[in-house]
Amino acid sequence: MIFPHRTGGSKMAEIREKVILRSGQRIPFDARSFRWEGVEPEAYKFSLGEARGMGWRGITRFTLGGPPEIPCRFQMRYFELAPGAYSSLEKHQHIHLIIVIRGKGKALVGPEVFEVAPFDIVYVPPEVPHRWINDGDEPFGFLCAVDAERDPPRPVDGEEWKALKQNPKTAPYVF
Repeated sequence: MIFPHRTGGSKMAEIREKVILRSGQRIPFDARSFRWEGVEPEAYKFSLGEARGMGWRGITRFTLGGPPEIPCRFQMRYFELAPGAYSSLEKHQHIHLIIVIRGKGKALVGPEVFEVAPFDIVYVPPEVPHRWINDGDEPFGFLCAVDAERDPPRPVDGEEWKALKQNPKTAPYVF
């Protein structure tokens, strides 16, 4: 699906947007490229400055659906981490509920690090530090549903950082 406000717009995007709002839409998936037709990659996020732990590498985000094109209160996204990639170490008030659909990876969630594989589900409660890691040699991808209107990510505080650095499970992923 091509969203005009995200890709600069096109006649096909306008047609698709009208079809979605009136009658629903099917977005074909190409298993060879592991991509949805017309869904363009976006930057994972823009620079969050030099805040400790907020760096990231090798992540692509795809917005699969949400407002204003779909009348709902959530946004469905697909994130793909290249081999060696990692997300920012962050927290926020909104929850994450992710479903792994490609490859294997790790999820740092609070004091735990989970190894995850296709069809595993990970819940991240509000205000819990978290980071996604791909230390394998294949892409790692997951669907992530979040509130459409949500607070921005924030770095972990000093006490959280210290606890994560002292925890032998999480320490390798706190940088």
